[in-house]
Formats: sequence, structure tokens, C-alpha cells
Amino acid sequence: MGVYLYLLLLLPSSSGNPIFPGWYADPETAVYGHTYWIYPTYSARYNDQVFFDAFSSTDLVHWQKHPHILDTTSVRWAKRAMWAPAIAKKDGKYYFFFGANDIQNDTSLGGIGVAVADRPGGPYRDYLGKPLIGVFHNGAQPIDQAVFQDKDGSWYMIYGGWGHCNIAKLKDDFTGFASAFKEITPEHYVEGPYMIYRKGKYYFMWSEGGWTGPDYSVAYAMADSPMGPFKRIGKILQQDMAVATGAGHHSILHIPGTDDYYIVYHRRPLGETDANHRVVCIDKMEFAPDGTIKPVKITMEGVAPRPL
Repeated sequence: MGVYLYLLLLLPSSSGNPIFPGWYADPETAVYGHTYWIYPTYSARYNDQVFFDAFSSTDLVHWQKHPHILDTTSVRWAKRAMWAPAIAKKDGKYYFFFGANDIQNDTSLGGIGVAVADRPGGPYRDYLGKPLIGVFHNGAQPIDQAVFQDKDGSWYMIYGGWGHCNIAKLKDDFTGFASAFKEITPEHYVEGPYMIYRKGKYYFMWSEGGWTGPDYSVAYAMADSPMGPFKRIGKILQQDMAVATGAGHHSILHIPGTDDYYIVYHRRPLGETDANHRVVCIDKMEFAPDGTIKPVKITMEGVAPRPL
């Protein structure tokens, strides 16, 4: 018993923030079986962003790195600026959506692509041989996609940079879209959209401000349909000058079978001025009795161990 108690005392009481080392941003989260997964952007200069790493954990505290689950050698049309992944499991396959090349117009090759693998840790291979979205619709740069499964099983993509956000229903095989692109841009939207469904309401969240600056933050809206309309309610995540700066571009981790939620996001450590010096962090996200989201307190401690 004495040895057991000693070992317990050696275990970390919380994840700490950041939750794993390295410069990473734009984290996507998922739960597969008894394992948590995080898929971030490698935070570096655009020409160095030519791969994705993944991280897995069984308790939110200890994280294992899975290097280069996808890179430009597997996606011939992607050359740089591989950003902000999203993940979906369907029919035993794992679909990995990503932005690439930071296109500035409809004549450039790039946009939102999709890769596929048999396991959540890859390796992933290009699914289409071309971008899934390679042009601008409604003024939205094709980046920062999120994929959302509605309660009827339908899959939607929400995406967009340059201050515009679109939503469209995906085809069943993820090779294209089954509906037109509808703009759902709320007030102050910049990029980084994300959506969850809880107790009859659709929660649409996004990043505001500039990603290199201290005003980067996350705001949200609620609606009765994934198509909106969405009216901005307020911010739920922003910097705390006693903890970190530039907190934004998040995803939401929901513990299956519970009403417990975590927000996983990136921020810049105090004193860091390099735009790409971003780290991935996690904190609790809670709801008020009326269903609104309480502002998140960003912490250095992170969260307690939570085995699945």
C-alpha cells in the first residue's frame, strides 16, 4: 500500500498548459474508443508547414506524439501552408480534412483537401488527388474547415477565412457537396469556425481578431438549425495577461455519455513575440442554466486526469 500511495503522489495532478511540447496551433479534437486525439497545425513559417503531427492520450495528461501522419509527399498538389485539420470517422475509415497553399484567388492551386486512413494515427493518403474546395465561394478563403455530424447522421462542412463563413452538406462519400454553399457569417467573424449540438441547440463558434495579435479570441452564437441564422452572443475565450496572450482557434472535446466539455485551443506564452510561437492548451468549458456558455478561464494548470 505504501508503494502504491507513493506512485500516486508521483502522478501529475493535472495536464498543465501547454499539454504537450512544441509549437502547434489550431487544434482539432476527437475521441476514438478509449483514446483522445488532437490534430494541430505545425506552427512555423508557411514554407515549413508541409506536414501534420497528431497526439493521443488515454487520460488528457500523458500525450504520445504520432509524427508526420500526413505530409506533402502524400498530397502532390499541396506545397506549403498546411493548416487547421478536421477529422471525421465514417464507415470504418478516418477522413482528415486540411487547408493547403494559402491560395489568394481562384486561379491558384490549393484550398481544402481531404485524406483518408484506416487508423486515427494514420498514415493518411490523399483521397481525391485534388482539393475538395479549390475556389472562393461567397468571399470565403477555403481554409479552416470544421466537419459536423448532425443528429440525423448528415455531415456538414463549415469553413472560411477572410471574414466569411460558409456551410454546406457533404456528399455521403465525402467526394463533394450535396447542397449549395450558404454564407452564415456572424458579426465580427474572422476565421476558425466550429459547431456542436447540445440539448436542442446548435452552438456556432469562431475566432475573432488577428491571429498574430493579442486580440485573438473566440466568440459564439446559438440557433435552432445548423444553417442559422446566428446572432453573436459574446466572447467565451480570450487572453489573460497573467497567463498567456492570443488565445483562439479552438475545438471542443465532449466526453461521451456526459455533459462535460473541454475547450482545446492555442495561445502564445507570455513574453513570446514570434507569431508562430503558439502552443496547444486545454481548459474546462461550462454552460449556464439557460444554455449559454460561461466565459472560459484560461489556466496554467490545465485539467485533471480523465480516463475514458
